[in-house]
Amino acid sequence: MINNPAAVVRRRGRPIAFDRDQVLALAAEVFWRLGYEGASMPELSAAMGITVQSLYAAFRSKAELYQQALAHYQCSTGAFAERALREEADVVEGFLRLLREAAHEYSLPGRPRGCMISTATLTCAVENEGIREFVSTLRANTLKAFEAHIEQGIASGQLRADTQAAALARYIGAIIQGMSVQAQDGADCETLLAIGELAGREIERARA
Repeated sequence: MINNPAAVVRRRGRPIAFDRDQVLALAAEVFWRLGYEGASMPELSAAMGITVQSLYAAFRSKAELYQQALAHYQCSTGAFAERALREEADVVEGFLRLLREAAHEYSLPGRPRGCMISTATLTCAVENEGIREFVSTLRANTLKAFEAHIEQGIASGQLRADTQAAALARYIGAIIQGMSVQAQDGADCETLLAIGELAGREIERARA
């Protein structure tokens, strides 16, 4: 049974093929909306437009599908954070842009609110501990990237020499996670922008 014909192509004499990026985007939205444990394989299959058998054949397990869906999210919807820091020459402006864009991204209508990764699998059943650790590592890598960017700012003279890079990175990470939770609880873009503006003032204090 094919539920989403646009995602699937049948070639004569070959098994059903599909656009991997497209089905991963569809799976990501289900996981984003329902969480890892809340998303069932039948629900994922229906959203992706492929049979459960084809799903297992392509991704082997729900855990592998989730990991690949998270990677797809990072490279697509969630890529705004890395892009903001990379494209802004000024370190502080990069973080301010990140906060502004997070406010917009986390509150967009027509899709799950917040960030798929920042609040994913904070707690889970014992048998899914490996998934929780995987997502925790993704969050830790984000903090390391923030810290490295801040350290570059210190080295280049953009930020004060006494700036505590690790602490500031964790502060920004906490704000991002908090904005995600607020968005999930219904905060609109204007409200999230106000949070980002207050956080931005603290980041500005680190300017050299």
